[in-house]
Amino acid sequence: MTKKKENLKEIKINELKKELAVLQEKIRVIRFKSEGSKSKNVKELGNFKKQIARILTEINHKK
Repeated sequence: MTKKKENLKEIKINELKKELAVLQEKIRVIRFKSEGSKSKNVKELGNFKKQIARILTEINHKK
């Protein structure tokens, strides 16, 4: 996700939910990869979680 926090306010709820699903799938993939081997980018999981939190916050504000 390359969008900044300010741009989330301009995005519709449907698009935010689609982006949320993509990020959740990325987290799932990272978790299963980490079972067998170490992740090359350790901070990647944390960044995805923060992006998900931002999206969920914006969805809740729009309701």
